[in-house]
Amino acid sequence: MAIPSMSAGRGMAGALRGRRGALLALAASASLPATRPALAAERLLLERRSRHGAVYVHEDDAGLRTLRFEPGGARQSVVRPGDPDHLELAYVRAMPVAFAYAPQASRALLVGLGGGSMAMLLRHRVPALRTEVVEIDPVVVEVARSLFGLLEDERLRVHVDDGRRFVERTPGRWDVVVLDAYDARSVPRRLATVEFLRAVRRSLAPGGVALANLWSSPGNAQYGAMVRGWRETFESVAVLELAGVSNRWVIGLPGSPAPTVAEVVARSAEIGARMALRHDLAAIVRAGLRPVGADGAGVPALRDASAGGGPAAQGAGPAGDTHRERAA
Repeated sequence: MAIPSMSAGRGMAGALRGRRGALLALAASASLPATRPALAAERLLLERRSRHGAVYVHEDDAGLRTLRFEPGGARQSVVRPGDPDHLELAYVRAMPVAFAYAPQASRALLVGLGGGSMAMLLRHRVPALRTEVVEIDPVVVEVARSLFGLLEDERLRVHVDDGRRFVERTPGRWDVVVLDAYDARSVPRRLATVEFLRAVRRSLAPGGVALANLWSSPGNAQYGAMVRGWRETFESVAVLELAGVSNRWVIGLPGSPAPTVAEVVARSAEIGARMALRHDLAAIVRAGLRPVGADGAGVPALRDASAGGGPAAQGAGPAGDTHRERAA
């Protein structure tokens, strides 16, 4: 997902952090300056349209390239081409927590490509991992290859396909599933229903983990209903909050017991060292990881019967970082 620039945004799925008090204030909402304004020095490199929407790429004076899906919209992805270790967005920096839950992972699926920052990090830093990405918009894939440095080989494959159909066709296959599919302003609703999450669960290999990048309330009016779906699908659900943005990673495990926060922090330190991350993953996890608590309590989950094929409304605009996948 993306950090919104200017006043609006567009953007699967949420993130992390905050030692309750002070950090919760930072992690809060669309109204907070979790949103870096678009830099005046940004130059438009590309504007293209596809059947799924518009694609814009800007570059700033520091050489950072930003993907957006509408003018002045959410930062879907920020990449420094040729430097896969540079992780500009907070929720991307937190994504490797997945491997604290599945340390022996050998196969990962990312639903939603964006500029490819997560995919390229995994290709670069986890050589034993085979990563596959599914992205519905061929223009996004072309732009990631031509302007963001996306490289594909035996360790990284990208499929142009509908994310839901792809997940439904691959039961029992993945050790890690990362849901980070957005359009300009929301997670497509068909990628947030209980029925889809059940397909995600079926797609996991034994010991696997699923996680989704979701905007939290109030920027996402459907946050509670989305989390409720996770509570109904997985035995163990945790939330990783991020200071300064409204993104949260919602983490689901099919079995129990789940590792304790202390165990995940310790494993995150090991993962951070193994991946030679430039940031302190363990500190992010220590500050923001918690049980699901009251998130999603007392509200109905989203279901296909009421989905209508459209995206789930997320309020007036985004307050986080985001990749996207449009509904077919």
